Amino acid sequence: MEWNGSYNSKSAALAKMSSLLDALIGLDYDDLDYSSWSTCLVIMALGFLGYLGIFVLCHFLSHGLCSTYRSLSAKEKVFWDLTATRAVFGVQSTHVGLTTLLFEPVLASDKVSAQQNWSWFIILIGSGFFFFENVALHVFNIAFWTCDLVLAVHHLFAFLGFFAVVVYGTPGHYIPLAILFLEMSTPFTCISWMLLKAGLSDTLFWKANQWVMIHMFHCRIVLTYHIWWVCYCNWDKLLNSTPTSYLALFFTGLALVTFVMNPYWTHKKTQQLLSPVDWNFEKSSTKFSSSSKGNGGLKKTKNIKVYGLAHQHSFLHFRMKVIFIDRHHERNLDD
Repeated sequence: MEWNGSYNSKSAALAKMSSLLDALIGLDYDDLDYSSWSTCLVIMALGFLGYLGIFVLCHFLSHGLCSTYRSLSAKEKVFWDLTATRAVFGVQSTHVGLTTLLFEPVLASDKVSAQQNWSWFIILIGSGFFFFENVALHVFNIAFWTCDLVLAVHHLFAFLGFFAVVVYGTPGHYIPLAILFLEMSTPFTCISWMLLKAGLSDTLFWKANQWVMIHMFHCRIVLTYHIWWVCYCNWDKLLNSTPTSYLALFFTGLALVTFVMNPYWTHKKTQQLLSPVDWNFEKSSTKFSSSSKGNGGLKKTKNIKVYGLAHQHSFLHFRMKVIFIDRHHERNLDD
């Protein structure tokens, strides 16, 4: 009897897993049981593995198709792949954010507690991505002995915020999906950095992309103000229906993004437009720009050298004139 009970439980678990996989393959959001931890963990694992696969695929494609990628250091190659992976997630997040803000009446009707099956799926995939980002960032920092504190804090709060929605289960999905729209800048950041490493920062396309990227960061600032306004308008309902610990985590992260991260990144990107320097790899980018014909670094170095030689020539010419005048004056005195 015990063996039959164990066999039946295993069969039920396998049948449940099979139906889960069938629903995932068919992307039928309504057939998934989002109250089950097994369902949530499987979808988060798929999100993690999916973006890990994009990271690996980007490495092989870039290595085979891009000579600039092959000339980079190992540290820059990993950063290149991470930037491309974030750009892919940014495209997905932009679509989700616009859909939530403009075309989703159910979530918009109740911004505090409304949930949809498709929004559950997106939040679980997003949790898997942010977990991948945290793992990748810390492995990157340990392997290359670096630390981007602002980015680390950003990724930590992003993962904790989305995972908390899964853990508590009660918060509405309008605000988390609207927050995903903050990733709208990542595709343009990816293009900017790759063109910069390719020595194309003096091209019109790079400058136009930089302008659009800066505009996206200003849109991020406006979006955070919208989220604050939504919270203000629904304050009583937030306090009554949302756990206090979740609110503390959420408002801490939102305050950091609003008052620290967005202004800092907007300033840095604007500064980069005026002075195209990769501050992530300032030493290596200086070497690269001095050896790249496509960038303006070589031209500036040559201009400085030419100016220095011209200055030395003018100084020597002036000294020769002074010596000639002195000698002529001495001869006149002798006469």
